Amino acid sequence: MSLRRRRLLSILALAPALAALSRLPLAQAAGERFLRIGTGPIGGSYFPIGGLIANVISSPPGSMTCGPRGGCGVPGVIAAAVASPGSVANLLDLASRTVDLAISQADVARDAYTAAGPFASKPPLVQLRAIASLFGEALHLVTRRDNGIASVADLARRRVSLGERNSGTLATVRVVLHAYNLKESALIASYDSLVRAAGALANGSIDAFFMVGGYPLDAVTHLTDTLPLALVPIAGERAASITASSSTLRPLTIPEGTYPGIGAIATLGPRAQLLTTSAMDDDLAFAITTALWDPRNRPVLDGGSALGREIRLARALEGLIIPLHVGAFRYYWQSGMKPSGER
Repeated sequence: MSLRRRRLLSILALAPALAALSRLPLAQAAGERFLRIGTGPIGGSYFPIGGLIANVISSPPGSMTCGPRGGCGVPGVIAAAVASPGSVANLLDLASRTVDLAISQADVARDAYTAAGPFASKPPLVQLRAIASLFGEALHLVTRRDNGIASVADLARRRVSLGERNSGTLATVRVVLHAYNLKESALIASYDSLVRAAGALANGSIDAFFMVGGYPLDAVTHLTDTLPLALVPIAGERAASITASSSTLRPLTIPEGTYPGIGAIATLGPRAQLLTTSAMDDDLAFAITTALWDPRNRPVLDGGSALGREIRLARALEGLIIPLHVGAFRYYWQSGMKPSGER
């Protein structure tokens, strides 16, 4: 069994416990503060990254002393990553204070802040605030090599999973389908979790699925062990029209070898961002930002995954559309980064 498969199975084994944690009341002892981090589906990139961030910012009573191997969290904070359908659900949970922090695609966060896209029928979530930009993501269109799908245009009348409802993937896919003049009704569409979609592709009940995430995605890597897998490029004039009109989606290439047996693939994607709301205490937001970027916590991020190694202070302000939280702004200003814009 491959290391990636063992890691995915370990995450799946932990999922029931984490789901149960998300339903527990937030009773806490004096000096303790529990924080929930909205992440994404099992098998995607947000859930494990949320776990790393929870590890970095946590410092419960009796925890290890801060040192060169980590342990430099916020005193008294106990954070936990909570699985979810993805960005849209996370931002709605932030607004309702079901979670305290959330990872979100930049394009979905912009839509929530401006009441566009999947948030068009709701009041703008003007209380959203940014802590940091984390890492780049790619829109994956995954199929079998023998399915005859070489372009988004080939998806008409095919069985395609577009991502879970209330996910950032679905929001981005709808933008792409519109650019290709494809209505959802022209596809045999389903709205599956990543794990379910991967299983459906493996057993032949769908022809392709979409997923936005940092790469490599464990669920996709695992599929290459058993399927003649292909990633479909999202490039050309129609893709260029999307990125030219977007402040948050940009063209990119998934490098050759990211997934075994698959060459370089042109696509597009946003950056993932760590967000909260203006309701968070300024000093707490400052402490969380400080812990995230404390050099002594780098071994935790670097040792967790390839994506963890991409979370870098030098890119912490890249692509932010949502205003920084006052506490996060204070950290970057004091660090000499001189962030601009409204807070």
